[in-house]
Amino acid sequence: MSHAPPSQAFAVLVVEDEPMILWDTIDLIEEAGYVAYGAANADEAIALLETRPDIRVLFTDIDMPGSMDGLKLAAAVFDRWPPVTIIVASGQVNVTAARLPNGATFLAKPYRPNSVLEALRQAGARAPGR
Repeated sequence: MSHAPPSQAFAVLVVEDEPMILWDTIDLIEEAGYVAYGAANADEAIALLETRPDIRVLFTDIDMPGSMDGLKLAAAVFDRWPPVTIIVASGQVNVTAARLPNGATFLAKPYRPNSVLEALRQAGARAPGR
């Protein structure tokens, strides 16, 4: 699958507790020309957000172990890092827009690679300074 690289790459933080899904998603994002970081839970994600100012998109699963699930992580990121665009994914939970932070996107698992790349393209269009 061939995709034109984004005109201005930004970093994407992928939060997923299933290692194969995490690495497959990171590979997809990097092959599309973005920088990608991975975290297995919300605590790792917050640590990365605190040290990586280039992260402009949070792509998180909902159902994961740790101090908070993906919806709580999305809310925390929305409050603390307003420039970060949020994409939430889940195979277990059908999420309504009312449960997501304002402007967040929901992708049902299993998601198609093109759906992820389109969500990233839209996130890049909404990102500040782009």
